[in-house]
Amino acid sequence: MENNPKNAKTQTRIAILAMMFLFGMIAFVTNLAAPVGIIWKNQPALQGSNALGMMGNMMNFLAYLFMGIPCGHLLNRIGYKKTLLTAIAIGLLGVFVQYLSGQLLTDSQFLSLPANFFIYLAGAFIAGISVCMLNTAVNPMLNLLGGGGNRGNQLILWGGTLNSLLGTLTPMLVGLLIGTVTAQTAISDVNPILYIAMAVFALTFLILARIPLEEPQAPATTQPQDLTASGAQAITPWLFLHFRLGAIAIFCYVGTEVGIPGTLNFFLSDTTAAGAGLDPARAAAIGGFAAGTYWLLMLVGRVIGGLIANKISSRTMIACANALGILLILSAILLPQSLQTSVPIFTGSGFALTVIPACALPLILCGLCTSVMWSCIFNLATEGLGKYTQMASGIFMTMVVGGGFMPVLQNILADNVGYMISFVIPACSMFYMLLYGCFGSKNVNRDIPVE
Repeated sequence: MENNPKNAKTQTRIAILAMMFLFGMIAFVTNLAAPVGIIWKNQPALQGSNALGMMGNMMNFLAYLFMGIPCGHLLNRIGYKKTLLTAIAIGLLGVFVQYLSGQLLTDSQFLSLPANFFIYLAGAFIAGISVCMLNTAVNPMLNLLGGGGNRGNQLILWGGTLNSLLGTLTPMLVGLLIGTVTAQTAISDVNPILYIAMAVFALTFLILARIPLEEPQAPATTQPQDLTASGAQAITPWLFLHFRLGAIAIFCYVGTEVGIPGTLNFFLSDTTAAGAGLDPARAAAIGGFAAGTYWLLMLVGRVIGGLIANKISSRTMIACANALGILLILSAILLPQSLQTSVPIFTGSGFALTVIPACALPLILCGLCTSVMWSCIFNLATEGLGKYTQMASGIFMTMVVGGGFMPVLQNILADNVGYMISFVIPACSMFYMLLYGCFGSKNVNRDIPVE
């Protein structure tokens, strides 16, 4: 019996909508780490360390290092739907463990740090496993459902708009719940956010379990193929130069995307560093709203990118975005921190004029630049890989660990030489991605069989 074309088209649309919704969940869980880190860094035992405050974010992304490639194999073995359902269940567990870290009140110490801090880090790591699995399945599925090329890039960009929307709201809500950060501020203060996260995971699991999600193509073999009958050299995505350079670009990109708003949030929440013009009672909220506005601009950028992706190549888009991003970061570094300005900051219900250091404004605007980089890099690096796309996606997820390592490195720099100078790290990353878009993204290995 032949398949009904109309029914197949409907199922494809359902699958696309489901993937886009899961894109939003990825941001919701991931973006909890940096703003909650403000609570932890202000605990007396952590002595205001920005680097320790970023450790929850670090653990969230460290999961990618261990799970990226296994997730790719899992996707091949059990398919998209079962991988997604497993990821959602693990995500629910991860958020619950983070919730427990605020409920199990104890004065016990481990390595001179609160024992609850390590429970929180364990929860962040488990949640990281979840978003790694979600990313491994969602990105290639959207690309394949769109048929690859510019259309595949367009679908990933549209999915990224919902990702940015929830990424916008998360730091804002955390900032509002924290209010004034003191030594008495605890992770239990953000319980409403954790309740929402657990409810979203549970509801999504029930909905996705009932959606008829078709596999877009038969899973590629998990065994490496050989270039010759003698097995002289196994074919893997690593043989493609543009993929290898793209994997490094993903490492740099995620570290940049997370490091800019995360460090900016820490900077604005630290009234000693940000300047006397900020209201100390609203510092955490202002920092959260500024980070949220960054993510809102990512949403705007992805909407614009989605509209023009059919007309402008991924190579041109990523080159322009990184060139502008470098200029914005350099201007932030060069502007005097004593210079202040009033800018409209998104507060969740609208925009309100808020006094912030002028150097923070270019960093907020960087959200427009980072908005299109993920989809462009993924699209360029997996172009021409054929049946090795799924394996490549797993490798890509491993490289997302850059979102953990680079913000910690940036905040070690911030602790020692100042917040603004630390932004040279994302600036250097953008320079590499600029070079990748201009020169390194061309497929020079077209002789390798991929069918």
